[in-house]
Amino acid sequence: MQASRPRAALRAVARAALIAAPVLSTVPSVAVAQSSLDPVIVIGTREAQPLSRSVADVVLIDADTLRDSGAGSVADVLRRYAGLQLAANGGPGQTAGYFLRGANTSATVVMIDGVRVGSATLGQVSFEAMSLANIERIEVLRGPASGLYGADAVGGVIQIVTRQGQGPLDLRAGAAVGEYGSRQGDVSVSGARAGFDYAASLSRDTSDGTTAIRGDRGNSSYNPDKDGFTRTVASARLGFTPAEGHHIGVSATQSRLNAQYDSATFDDQFVAHPEGDFRNRLKTRQAALDYRGTLSPIWTTTLQFARGTDDSVSGLTDATRFKTTRDQATWQNALRLAPDQQLVLAYERLEEKADGVTSDTLKRTNNAYIAGYSGLFGPAALEANLRRDENSVYGDNTTGSLGGSIALSPTLKLRALAGKTFRAPTFNDTDFPFYGHRDIRPEQGRSAEIGLNWRSGASSASATVYRNKVKDLIIYNPDPALCPPAPDFAFGCAANVGRAKLTGATLTGAHRIGNWNLAANVDFLDAKDTDTGARLIRRAAHQESVSVDYDTGAWSAGATLTDIGKRPDIGATLGGYALLDLRASWRFLPQWRLEAKVLNAADRDVEPVYAYQGLGRQAWVGVRYDIKGF
Repeated sequence: MQASRPRAALRAVARAALIAAPVLSTVPSVAVAQSSLDPVIVIGTREAQPLSRSVADVVLIDADTLRDSGAGSVADVLRRYAGLQLAANGGPGQTAGYFLRGANTSATVVMIDGVRVGSATLGQVSFEAMSLANIERIEVLRGPASGLYGADAVGGVIQIVTRQGQGPLDLRAGAAVGEYGSRQGDVSVSGARAGFDYAASLSRDTSDGTTAIRGDRGNSSYNPDKDGFTRTVASARLGFTPAEGHHIGVSATQSRLNAQYDSATFDDQFVAHPEGDFRNRLKTRQAALDYRGTLSPIWTTTLQFARGTDDSVSGLTDATRFKTTRDQATWQNALRLAPDQQLVLAYERLEEKADGVTSDTLKRTNNAYIAGYSGLFGPAALEANLRRDENSVYGDNTTGSLGGSIALSPTLKLRALAGKTFRAPTFNDTDFPFYGHRDIRPEQGRSAEIGLNWRSGASSASATVYRNKVKDLIIYNPDPALCPPAPDFAFGCAANVGRAKLTGATLTGAHRIGNWNLAANVDFLDAKDTDTGARLIRRAAHQESVSVDYDTGAWSAGATLTDIGKRPDIGATLGGYALLDLRASWRFLPQWRLEAKVLNAADRDVEPVYAYQGLGRQAWVGVRYDIKGF
């Protein structure tokens, strides 16, 4: 009897993790359990697992980090803690490109609560339309992930989880004002009672901003007016547990962004007129219905039905509209073959529609079949994934990954991972007039990495080196000979003619001593066009972030220094720059906290993209309330 108790305990823990595991790669209406020492993630295998067991390079940005970071946006958080490089067309509220491990903007999957989001015409997500106020946690998988998540998971996957209900009533609210006429406000409520769990939040951000385009670069779209924005984000979640081990949930999130930007119209003499009020009005919505149930001690099943829309209207009086609609259905099954052996089998169907590319509504469907295995063998771990995507427009693709790790000592782990990836052509690539065509093929990638993870008490460090070779890059080619024989392509078209090699290293470290917290992230990147040897534009060769925080409980203060190296851009090389952000808080009552921060405290001149500019120094002051206390 004594010998069976450890095994029974392991089975109990396994069942608890399955019940708490999120829908797909997210947290559903039931919270993912975690501890400060070994938090639980889902993104690495699509099912719950301790972060320390992950074979992949996974970054967890938890609720405390988000609350105390003092960051100004979701993109800033990802840059600080996950090494995401940014290329923004101005300051807050402006559109931005992003590069995870140097991969193109369209080669990273972004999801909110299990729903793939973003524009299927541009192939990217608008982080500027997201608010930090309703986010509970962010998981980032860096590296090849098409074997689990399909198209576009070349650089990795970013999973955003909104706030969930658990425990007694939790009421939170905050308000802040800052320079450049900036204002923020948010309120949220969550909890669980009598088998029901609930969460709802509402936030609003506004700023007058500054002119997005610099006046010293000769850009014909320069307008000295202020390019501000208004953003409103609302989310709601309701769940019900009819019986132990079974949960039904429904969730919805909506964001509205109204952002001014600089552009110009041209008259009959091709003279630019930049004085107009150009605006980007973006509305995004995600809604999902999910069920998760433990059908037996070894079998847990998950069903999710979701719809996401990305509706953008941009321009002046003759604004253009592009709308993406995605309907997604997933059936996932986790089979616990043994306490440390798991098999995941899933079917996923994705229907995409796009309006605005042509006069007709464009459609395509994708059916995917996923198999994943993860297991522990003493000090060693193994993860293997295989996925088959069958698409109605760009054909079939089979991808996968294989990784393993071994504990060299109680504090040191060696891991390695290799995978095959692909990026799907966007609707612009396949159908945009005088550019796109249906002969275009997906981009193909092969990636490999090796890493060391070390943890001892309150200290941790890691080092990862990687190489990713991508071929059949989809770019504009002016040679009509490479295009289908049609008059539309007399001046060229989209073509699979590019190749790239992305190599780099990521170093991280964290240490806590007394009331002090220290953390650092360093990324080195060599992103090159294989055919020409030239560096890929807007990728810095290095990016570093160092944070220092001091917390006594009632008082806290911190600073983050983010350094970005030189980057090649179209027709220019952009200089490097460093951003110093300062923050402080005072808990003057158990439920109340006064907060202050200064972003870009050194007032550095930031040029994120050639001819565009970020904000200078910006001071903020605000107050925050949490009924549970801080």
